[in-house]
Amino acid sequence: MTPTPKQILEALLFACDAPVPLATLVEVMDGPDAAEVSALLAELGREYEESDRGVALAEIAGGYQILSRRECAPWIEAMLRSRRKARLSRAGLETLAIVAYKQPITKVEIDGIRGVDSGGSLHTLLERNLVLIRGRSKAVGRPLLYGTTPDFLSYMGINDLSDLPELKELGSVLEERERLHGDVDEALPTGDATQAPTPAAEEEAMSPEGAA
Repeated sequence: MTPTPKQILEALLFACDAPVPLATLVEVMDGPDAAEVSALLAELGREYEESDRGVALAEIAGGYQILSRRECAPWIEAMLRSRRKARLSRAGLETLAIVAYKQPITKVEIDGIRGVDSGGSLHTLLERNLVLIRGRSKAVGRPLLYGTTPDFLSYMGINDLSDLPELKELGSVLEERERLHGDVDEALPTGDATQAPTPAAEEEAMSPEGAA
């Protein structure tokens, strides 16, 4: 089924972690003009309001973004506090390895390598202070760029990213490091649950040349 312009617009806003300017939405949708996109945004915003959803469409910082409602903040904060205590899953370790070897890298690029959404894993890595936001890409929508932190170097027991082990060894090294903090969670979190890339695919997708 071919998505409608409104569905495409909603998907674009949902996929972005920062306000998206109207001009960017018009450019990416490549069909509707600015007036038509503005009308779709207004319609989408009304639908969120009238359907009593937990999210709303906000016009902020020169763009548009889907945000959770303020009234839901206590429950979101409780969930985030519980996630801070979570150990890294297999998906989290895989995402960390990709960031380490390909940084700076966007979420879309990580998702492309893994073949699944990595939002949950990135949130956990940010909360564990193993990954940080290093700026924005110059690509359409100016997505966030992720890289590793000084805490990651301590976590790995290395002085510099150039000291990272070979890719084929990194998975076992990360698992061993995580065991120092407790057993690795065998279950993948919701949204990350799918077959991981094969070692050959990972070897091709990642290389230490990206670790700068």
